[in-house]
Amino acid sequence: MSTRVATLADAAGRPLRDVVYTALRDELMNGDIKFGERLTEPKLSARFGISRTPIREALTVLCSDGLLRREEYGFSPVRPSIPLIRDLYELRITLELGGIQRAIGNPEVRHDRALLEAERESWLALQADPPEQEPGFVVRDEEFHVTLLTAAGNAELVRALKSANSRIRHVRMYDFMVNNRIETTITEHLAILDAVLDEDLPLAYRLLHTHIGESLDVVLERVTRAIAAMSMATE
Repeated sequence: MSTRVATLADAAGRPLRDVVYTALRDELMNGDIKFGERLTEPKLSARFGISRTPIREALTVLCSDGLLRREEYGFSPVRPSIPLIRDLYELRITLELGGIQRAIGNPEVRHDRALLEAERESWLALQADPPEQEPGFVVRDEEFHVTLLTAAGNAELVRALKSANSRIRHVRMYDFMVNNRIETTITEHLAILDAVLDEDLPLAYRLLHTHIGESLDVVLERVTRAIAAMSMATE
């Protein structure tokens, strides 16, 4: 077993699979692994100095994240599609703002206050003790947006949002590799929740629109940079 990997696993209290997954994920998102480069279990096993089992498990998760695709022999990085990302973000914005808009347009539509108050408490706890700056935070971020839309009471909007989230999760991870992005997200989420709970829905609408739009700008900037880095060895 590689001393370095074993030490990382022991220090973090994480399985080897998770250590390998994190290392490869960060290399993929930073452009250190080029398009056309093949990742194979034997090579990665030799590189990390561990058995193939945790390597195989890490590669499987990276495929489910949409960062890798399985080839006839090994795995290769997925090239993100900028036009598709924009389209999916446009869909996401439409769905999320739709939850607030329907409450603005129909006084009988009321947000579930208990659900939102519980969510607010959760984010206040995160503000008091911010988590580590890492891409996996995207999952917790998704939970906020799903909860906010769920509180508006349209299950079909929620179902569509979950589907859109699953298709952009791998590129949204770039959002949380930026310094202070997690702290910024926490602050913005709390402002949105406060506006909804104060029944200032026009303000909540504007805050949510700005929040998602700024996230898109960050994602596109980092994805574009990573694509450029990953393409250098293949052009």
